[in-house]
Amino acid sequence: MSHVMNTYARLPVAFVRGEGAWLWDSEGKRYLDALSGIAVNTLGHAHPRFTAALNEQVGKLIHCSNIYEVQGQERLADKLCSLSGMQEVFFCNSGCEANEAAIKLARMYGHQQGIESPAIIVMEKAFHGRTLATLSATGNRKVQAGFEPLVGGFVRVPYDDLEAIRQVAQHNSHVVAVLVEPIQGEGGIRTLDIDYLEQLRQICDEHNWLLMLDEVQCGMARTGKWFAFQHTGILPDVMTLAKGLGSGVPIGACLTAGKAAGLFKPGNHGSTFGGNPLACTAGLTTLNIIEQDKLLAHADSLGRFIWQGLVTALQGVNGVKEIRGQGLMIGIELEKPCGDLVKLALAKGLLTNVTAENVIRLLPPLVMSKDEAQQLLDILCPLIKDFMQS
Repeated sequence: MSHVMNTYARLPVAFVRGEGAWLWDSEGKRYLDALSGIAVNTLGHAHPRFTAALNEQVGKLIHCSNIYEVQGQERLADKLCSLSGMQEVFFCNSGCEANEAAIKLARMYGHQQGIESPAIIVMEKAFHGRTLATLSATGNRKVQAGFEPLVGGFVRVPYDDLEAIRQVAQHNSHVVAVLVEPIQGEGGIRTLDIDYLEQLRQICDEHNWLLMLDEVQCGMARTGKWFAFQHTGILPDVMTLAKGLGSGVPIGACLTAGKAAGLFKPGNHGSTFGGNPLACTAGLTTLNIIEQDKLLAHADSLGRFIWQGLVTALQGVNGVKEIRGQGLMIGIELEKPCGDLVKLALAKGLLTNVTAENVIRLLPPLVMSKDEAQQLLDILCPLIKDFMQS
């Protein structure tokens, strides 16, 4: 009997080592990783330069308290702000912590405007985390069930519906911010177009709201830009990051600019482990390798290759509704629940995932090669065809 709490429906496999886009299980079988730890293993597995940097830092200093200066935080914050155009960074340990920080920023911003009960507009089918506040912001009753009472202060609207937001603006004077994922990951790889985000920026400016973007899953070069918002001409007031920032080492970040910059003062927020020397080394090394190896352009071109391969192979297959996404964040929506495909792919040596019940989610590491991407297609496409005919 396992003493690990039963919070995951685990697949019957245990991985013991990895290299690049490949993992090996305890029985010696090799698997092509098209999930990368749910968008975490940006550089794949056991990247030599990343591993060397971590080993060197472990030999120097793993952790020190945030009551002292942490040089790695300064360097990583400078780099993130240089790449994004943002002004400040708060470091934490995960995406939900980054989103908690964003929610607290919005509430503090509202109170400074004299609003007693500030509200944040959030989206249907959104996913922002599993703490009570981020769970409440999430638009999924399945993951909320059993945890009521939920945290108040959220106004929910349909994803990709600007008119609904304008209606809220007319009838709710307590709104202070909008929190949205440029690409919904858990919601089924649903994307916002450039026009939507640019008009949303305009609406937020008109009403003096904060525009807060959750880029926990879609950030960190996954879409072919450093951050998904950079496909547009806007700059958010708040942006949250995690997952791929540390290439497997836990780290999250909440970035601010404009009206949100300078809101937090000493004592307003904190984290024991957030931004420790090891985590910041992981973040900075990840950014440097992405730059040095030109992985932004690679993510864009490889994503196009996979997308086109899927379109060509699945064209005319009954039950394949849509193939969508950007860069190396791709969803294949089917007309029926397809969770069984995960086990079928596992048996063929491919790691993938299903989200929103009927969307196959592909999140390959940025270091996957074109030949490996072709192997992904050669395994997955026949499985989908057979599954839809069954």
